[in-house]
Amino acid sequence: MPLHVSQAPTPALHSVLAALGSPALRAAGTPALRSFPGPLSAQLPLPVHVLGAIAPAEAPASTPATRLAGWRFLIRGGEATLAAADTLRTAGGWTFSHFFEGPYLTSTERALRQADASGSPWQPRLLSVPDLYMLTLWLHGDPDADPAEGAPDPADVLIPLAPAPPGIAAHRPHRVADLLPRLAVRRVPPPLLGSTA
Repeated sequence: MPLHVSQAPTPALHSVLAALGSPALRAAGTPALRSFPGPLSAQLPLPVHVLGAIAPAEAPASTPATRLAGWRFLIRGGEATLAAADTLRTAGGWTFSHFFEGPYLTSTERALRQADASGSPWQPRLLSVPDLYMLTLWLHGDPDADPAEGAPDPADVLIPLAPAPPGIAAHRPHRVADLLPRLAVRRVPPPLLGSTA
């Protein structure tokens, strides 16, 4: 398998496993987890990075900063992915945040299959662009890189997950150098009403 899935910090994994075994699981807003009769496992950990400011297309090329916001695990029951679990870094270390379901699960698995079929040795990560309500599978070209560090390299690939923002096709791979300038334009706030801008 060409994908080089990183190992999550042990406390992050342990926090998810503890949540899977706790009574809180039955109270979670995830019907698929509540109703599954068999054992559940946390698999395929993906570091979740948040994209910082992007320089406008006219500005000199610069690498946008990212910060590691958490780790996401796919929760599987048998052969099916039922939900995902997010963990967050706190002052005391890694802690479980929440379980969730929804379209990003199916979309993440589809994007991972796309990446796997490419035959390139990518390190998969998730890259969030919160102000566009956008999540992408970030395929980092250095499979041995520290998954908690680094910024998108121009040659890295981003696969927007569904639902993607209007005008951005989900599951269409883009080089970072091609997609980030488009995102920079979309992230510029519109002028205030009545302004001369």
